[in-house]
Amino acid sequence: MTLAHGIYMAAGIGILMAAVLPPVVRRRPFSLPMVFLVAGAAIALLPFDVPVVDPVRDGVWVEHVTEVCVIVSLMGAGLAIDRPFGWRAWAGAWRFLGLALPLTIAAMAVLGWWLMDWPPAVALLLAAALAPTDPVLAAEVRVGEPTSGEDEDDEKEVHFTLTSEAGLNDGLALPFVLAAVALATAAGDGWSGDWIGHWLLADVLLRAALGLIAGVAVGRFLRWLFFRSPHVRLSQQTEGFTALGVTFTAYGITELVHGYGFLAVFVAACTIRAAERNHGYHQVLHGFSEQIERLLTAVLLFLLGGYLVADGLSVLSPQGALLGIALIVVVRPLAGAAAQLGFPSALRERAVTALFGIRGIGSLFYLAYALREGPFGPYADELWAVTAFTILASVLLHGATATPVIRHLDQRRSRIP
Repeated sequence: MTLAHGIYMAAGIGILMAAVLPPVVRRRPFSLPMVFLVAGAAIALLPFDVPVVDPVRDGVWVEHVTEVCVIVSLMGAGLAIDRPFGWRAWAGAWRFLGLALPLTIAAMAVLGWWLMDWPPAVALLLAAALAPTDPVLAAEVRVGEPTSGEDEDDEKEVHFTLTSEAGLNDGLALPFVLAAVALATAAGDGWSGDWIGHWLLADVLLRAALGLIAGVAVGRFLRWLFFRSPHVRLSQQTEGFTALGVTFTAYGITELVHGYGFLAVFVAACTIRAAERNHGYHQVLHGFSEQIERLLTAVLLFLLGGYLVADGLSVLSPQGALLGIALIVVVRPLAGAAAQLGFPSALRERAVTALFGIRGIGSLFYLAYALREGPFGPYADELWAVTAFTILASVLLHGATATPVIRHLDQRRSRIP
């Protein structure tokens, strides 16, 4: 059996599971990602010659499949958000982007340098790859499908903040990945500050600005085409696959002009959502995006489970495992708590928002991308092992606790007059 045959098998089983399992796991203390990971691991343990994906050897296709999965999920997340854009309305997202994200990267870089004895660039790469939260695996704690937005209680602060944070930080973590690549190129295993000026100007300011501008421009044009064009009004055709057209157009144009495509896709989705909020076409677009996202996620997690039991866990050191656990149970909760100091929401809601920073597919993309762009080859196996283990730990811990925790929050909220 070749690797291609194994991927077909994983795709088939994963897609069938994605179709069958949602009603089974709904409102139970485990999630679909948990099932996909465990199933992939179980099949890899069978006494057969089952081919396993090696993310170091197969890095190119891992990069592009995870890339597609993330941009599709970003489109779905942006289309689902009912809350109109505003500095005050989105205050929770700004706090997590401006404080929690850089605090997490700084803390994880220091821990990686100290625990793993890695060079600064390698420690920074792992920190940047693991820092963004993931809209792909956060189904239990993100906002649901688009609604009319007439009822303010439709969108709870916990769900909104986690969804908007995940949608935006997938784009804003890339500058720090590029910083790790620039540092490794400039200084190897040492340290140099010669790259910082160019990085701040080109990779932080310019590329982020291009991502925002392209996202708004593409979103405005497409929402006109969907809802207001006098000749071709696509919303009348009720075709969900146009969501892929929006996704690929926004991402492709932005990347061609060297902006941040992840950021542009989410911004374009939010811009489209801002038009005709009561229109049912938003649900059509979101539903199609969610289906594609679920299929890709099933395949990727299935393969990730196989990699973990075949190769990843054997490479993982105790220090690497400790690093991943520290991110989930110490670094993210503390960074999230710091970001919410003075935020006007209940203590329990702030705690849940700080705890549920789920790691996932975005981290796989960033690592595959950086390993292709920078001189990190000697550390590739360790980096993949720590990243895959962290995602495993996050999926298991957050997947087992998300449903009961959110249910408890909802019950308490319903009892408050």
